[in-house]
Amino acid sequence: MIINIEKKPCDIRQGETIMEAAGKLGLMGSGVSDRPLAARIGGEIFNLSYTPMHEVDVDLLHFDDEEGVRVYERTLQFVLIMCMRKLFPGARVFVRYSLGKGVYMTVDKDPAFSEADMAELKREMERVTAADYRLVRKRMSISEALAFFEKDGQYDKAKLLKWRRFSYFDVYRCPEYSDYIDYYYGETAPSTGFVSVFDLHFMEGGLVMMRPAREDPDRPAPYVDYPKMSAVFKRTDDWGRLMTCSTANELNTRVENGSVRELIRVNEALHEKMFAKTADAIIERGAKAVMLAGPSSSGKTTSANRIATQLRAEGFDPIMISLDNYYCDRRFCPRDENGELDFEHINALDIARFNHDLKLLMAGEEVETPIFDFVTQKPKENGLVMRCGRDQIMIIEGIHGLNPMMLGEGVDREKVFRVYVSALTTINLDDHNRVRTTDLRILRRLVRDYETRGASMERTLAMWASVRRGEKRWIFPFQEEADMILNTVLHYEPAIMKRHVYPLLLTVPPESEYYCMARSIVKYLNYFLEANVEDEIPPTSVLREFIGGNSFYK
Repeated sequence: MIINIEKKPCDIRQGETIMEAAGKLGLMGSGVSDRPLAARIGGEIFNLSYTPMHEVDVDLLHFDDEEGVRVYERTLQFVLIMCMRKLFPGARVFVRYSLGKGVYMTVDKDPAFSEADMAELKREMERVTAADYRLVRKRMSISEALAFFEKDGQYDKAKLLKWRRFSYFDVYRCPEYSDYIDYYYGETAPSTGFVSVFDLHFMEGGLVMMRPAREDPDRPAPYVDYPKMSAVFKRTDDWGRLMTCSTANELNTRVENGSVRELIRVNEALHEKMFAKTADAIIERGAKAVMLAGPSSSGKTTSANRIATQLRAEGFDPIMISLDNYYCDRRFCPRDENGELDFEHINALDIARFNHDLKLLMAGEEVETPIFDFVTQKPKENGLVMRCGRDQIMIIEGIHGLNPMMLGEGVDREKVFRVYVSALTTINLDDHNRVRTTDLRILRRLVRDYETRGASMERTLAMWASVRRGEKRWIFPFQEEADMILNTVLHYEPAIMKRHVYPLLLTVPPESEYYCMARSIVKYLNYFLEANVEDEIPPTSVLREFIGGNSFYK
């Protein structure tokens, strides 16, 4: 039988795997930079140990692919938890959230997890990856899986399984090393040797599992401290425990018993306190300008308006300025490596004019600020005349708000308060399967683009890679420079977003090149119940920016 791997024909025998076939073609490589981690067939992701049953076209996924990175991380996490159980029986690992190129995990162990324990764990992981043990996928019935996980003490997975609407369950195990079985909503690599590049960084009560960086995949990424981001993640994690909503099971339970309404009220009240504290900090600084930035679908516009409302409550008269109005004429917009207009680039803005205007406005002078016409793709002939009075504070919102280039010479930086906004989710499916921040933001973007622009799922998914590249280059490097980081995530979000986006994602056909992305989102949404309680969501909620009904837009 002939299959095509990376457009190269390969004659395979019955029972031969994709990995074996790729090896015959010399496509398996020897390191993280050139070794495939999984395969894409007809829009779906398959383990390299998969045996094709008929003629197919196969694309190999490497570490430079987003899905390849996820496969690597899942596999490395499996190895870490498996080795932890072998070395320290009874210890429990809880996967929390990403920190840079790593994943933060806490360890529940008696005596407490120590640096010496971590060193021993790292040595064992190095031995296991060098041994290149097979990882075997096994299908279990839901009743079998429930019985196993309850007996094994993995009660988080047993609880999650009760919400699964399918009769089977696929798990991974490493029979040559351990009887440990785990589940991930995605594929792993075929053996432990595929994840030999890693490092561990000790943190009190746990560790950060460091994977390679995509730009240098044959070495583990160095640990970088993000104290402000870590503090925000921890606070959100604490909120989840406060509201009994840290996992899919807990959210589903609230949806089922009706207490999701109380959850919404408490969650929104916590947001209100967050915006009030931000306004207090701005006033205490004596700021004349607030520079507010964040990645796509983080809720920047609503956050800016809610801060403005809090400032009004304290007797100030905020002025709202959008950096979008400082876009250059599209004729002068920079282009990316493919020759396409790069709207995410800092030089897509007229930085010189913004610096000029900001300096004068902070000095109390009158300025004619531009208005960008998105129809003609250039600034309008006449702008908006404004002045910043003594009781006024400018709130300037845009993706480049934290870039140092936006504050030129002559601007009193002590009078500028910088705010970073993002949606940093900490809700997990279970102890070992986290919901990524990126996955939550793409949900928001899909819903908003469909509701407000009539955009199809495929159109929005097609833009996401470009959006992500722009964020990594122009936004994320400056997040720790903020005076305040606001997390706009709402713990009840998945239950609301599922109602809007789930049926639309199911319309993406298997032959679409974005079917894989759509399927990945569908797979984790399968674990959440829908909540028909939108009447409980206030009109000023960040979520209203995406599902509609936001009073700031009326």
